[in-house]
Amino acid sequence: MTEFDFLLKFDLPDPETDPEKFVDALHEAGCDDATIGIGQHGRVALNFTREAASAFEAVASAIADVKKAIPEARLVEATPDLVGLTDIAEILGCSRQNIRKLVIGNKSIFPSPIHEGSSAIWHLAKVLPWFKAKGSYKIEDNLIEISGANMQVNIARQMQDLEPAFHRNIKALLA
Repeated sequence: MTEFDFLLKFDLPDPETDPEKFVDALHEAGCDDATIGIGQHGRVALNFTREAASAFEAVASAIADVKKAIPEARLVEATPDLVGLTDIAEILGCSRQNIRKLVIGNKSIFPSPIHEGSSAIWHLAKVLPWFKAKGSYKIEDNLIEISGANMQVNIARQMQDLEPAFHRNIKALLA
């Protein structure tokens, strides 16, 4: 068993609902390994440290536990996943400027961002293996594993928003 640290954010069924009313139910449903954030009406965030055989098992069981307590809750995001240069630098323990220099200097082999503009955004699971392969950075395997699981969960959640016909057509074009 490995310990995985991750954050799950949920929309509550009624945006006017005080999330504090769900705290006891969340603990009873198995979320006693999470710090529950209730600072915003209509939302709840749970910062888990969960033991499991795999990152996917940790995240999936946590989502299932939240859904037991709040069946109508809707997952907003699982993190760590989406990161910018500052996030990458913080995770690796170096400066943003150092990361920026590496990205620019290795543009042809560095993982492509999912958004490129004034600020680029990457899936953490795509950039961590690149940095680990460089050999200069100590990156825990469970961080790579949890970021990969969260990426898959977030993509699957976003896929629910696609119209089925559009999904079929665009999937064929991207293959």
